[in-house]
Amino acid sequence: MDRITRRQFIKTGTALGIGMELGTTLSAKENIESRPNILWICPDQQRWDTIRALGNKHIHTPNLDRLVGEGVSFDYAHVTAQLCTPSRSGFLTGMYPSSVKGCKNGASHWPEVAPLVPKLLKDEGYLCGLSGKLHLSTAMAHNPEKRPQDDGYSEFHYSHAPHQGGDKNDYLVWLWKQGYKYKDLRGLPGAEHARCHQTTWCSDRAIDFMKNNKGRPWLFSVNMFDPHGPFNPPADYVKRFDLNKLPGPLFRESDLTQQEMLKDVFFQSRPKKTSGNGGKLRQAKYWAQIELIDENIGRMLKALEDTAQLDNTLIIFTSDHGDSCGDHGLNAKGCRFYEGLVRVPLIFWWPGKFKKGLRSKALVESTDIAPTLMELTGNSVPKYMQGKSLLPILTGKTDPHKHRKFVRCEFYDAAKPRSSNAKSTWGTMLRTEDYKLCVYHGHEHGELYDMKNDPYEFTNLWDNPKYEETRLTLLKQSFEETMKALENQMPILSDTPTGEDVPVDFKGLKKLFDDTVIAMDTGPKRIGRY
Repeated sequence: MDRITRRQFIKTGTALGIGMELGTTLSAKENIESRPNILWICPDQQRWDTIRALGNKHIHTPNLDRLVGEGVSFDYAHVTAQLCTPSRSGFLTGMYPSSVKGCKNGASHWPEVAPLVPKLLKDEGYLCGLSGKLHLSTAMAHNPEKRPQDDGYSEFHYSHAPHQGGDKNDYLVWLWKQGYKYKDLRGLPGAEHARCHQTTWCSDRAIDFMKNNKGRPWLFSVNMFDPHGPFNPPADYVKRFDLNKLPGPLFRESDLTQQEMLKDVFFQSRPKKTSGNGGKLRQAKYWAQIELIDENIGRMLKALEDTAQLDNTLIIFTSDHGDSCGDHGLNAKGCRFYEGLVRVPLIFWWPGKFKKGLRSKALVESTDIAPTLMELTGNSVPKYMQGKSLLPILTGKTDPHKHRKFVRCEFYDAAKPRSSNAKSTWGTMLRTEDYKLCVYHGHEHGELYDMKNDPYEFTNLWDNPKYEETRLTLLKQSFEETMKALENQMPILSDTPTGEDVPVDFKGLKKLFDDTVIAMDTGPKRIGRY
C-alpha cells in the first residue's frame, strides 16, 4: 500500500490513515520476542540541572549517575511546551502540540488527531502499562481524566496528583488501605513516609508489572507527580541539604525590570526577589524529591536484575518540562522560555547496544523520542512524525554533537488566564546553538539571548540595535517553522499573504506571525485549570 503524506494524514485527522501506513511494518512482529522492554520514567517538572553526574554537585543521584555513565545523555534536550498536557501531547506522538491540537492544560478531551506511541507499539505486540499521570485532558474537571479512545495501555494505575481525586485516585485508595490519609504523610518518620510516597507507589506498580510480564516485550510508563509542587518530600530527605551551601536561584536585580515588561504574559507566580534562605529551602525540597525518585530508580533496576530482564530493557529518563525554582524572580511555570523551564534531562540506557557514557551536546527535542522508539523496536517511523530519530547518535553512527539546527517550543493558549477579563497568552521560542528568540504574540516586547556568551539569560538583546538583523533572521525562521507545524490548519487567515507578499520587515512580519498564531485552532475547549 502506498504511504500517505503527512499533509494527507493531518487533513483526514484519523487513526485509520496511520494504521494503513503502518501496515507495511507487520513483519516486525515476527521478531517480537527479540525486541527490548522499555521502561520510560518521566517525573513531572524536573529541570535539566538536577543530576550529579551532569554537573549538580549538591544533589546525590547515584542511580541516575549510573544511567548517565553507562548510557547516552543529552545536555540540550528541549521540550516543545512548558506545561504538562501540551508537552505530553508532543512527546507521546512525535509531533508539535499545535500539530495535534493538544495545546491546552484543562482540555475537555484528547482530540484524536494522532495516536500515542504506546498504542502504536501495542499494535506491534507490546504489552503496555502506566502508573501515575497521563494528563492528555483535564484532571480537574474530570475525575479521573478522560483517556484517549485507545492509548495503548492495558494496565493503568491512575494517580494524577497524590493529593487529589479521592477514590478515583488509585494511589490514595492504596494509601487508605495502609491506614493513612495524604495529610498524615508529613508526620511520618522518613522511611515510612518514603514507603508511602506516591513516587514509591508508582515505582512499585512498575516492579509488579515487570515481574508479571517477563517473557514478552513490554513498555511501562512511570509517571510520578514529583518533583512538582506541593513539595512534600520526607523531612529527613530535606535535612540532607545544608541551606548555607546551596547556590540558590539565578537572579539579578535587573530581572525584576525584565519581568515587569512582560507582566501581561501569563506565569503561575508573580516575580519577586527571594529573601533569606527561602529560595534555597524550596531548592532543597525540590532536590529532595528527586533524590527519592533516584532511590526508586535503583529499586526498579534491581527488580530488572532479579528477574533477568536487565540486559534486554531499554530505559528512558526524561521529564515533561522544568521548574523556574526562583530563577529570574519566578517560581513554577508559565509562558517564559528560560532554560530551567524548557530544558530537561534525557537519558537513553541500554548497555551493549548504545554508546557508553556519551554526553551529547546536540540540540534535541522531546518530539525525537517517539521516532527513536519506533526504530528501536524494529518499526518504520510514520512519515507524519515531526521528531527526528536519535538512534544514529545512540549507536555511534553519526556525530554525537549534531542533530538539529534549531529547536522549537510553543505556549499556545496553554493555561487558563488569571482572571475572566485577562487575555490568553501565546508565545513561540526558536533556539539555535547561538541564540534564543522568544516571541510573545500580541505583545510588543520579546526576548533575544546570546546563548554562547549569556547562558543564564540575563541580558535581553531584543531592543539592542546591534542585533536587529539577527532578530529579524530568527523571526523569519521561527515564522516559517511554525507555519510548517500548522500546515494542517492553513489557511488560518482568510487574507494570508503568500510569496512576495509576505512582509520582510520586522514589524510587518511579527504582526502576521502574531495574527496567525492567535487565530489558530488549539484543540478541544478548556473546562478546567489543569
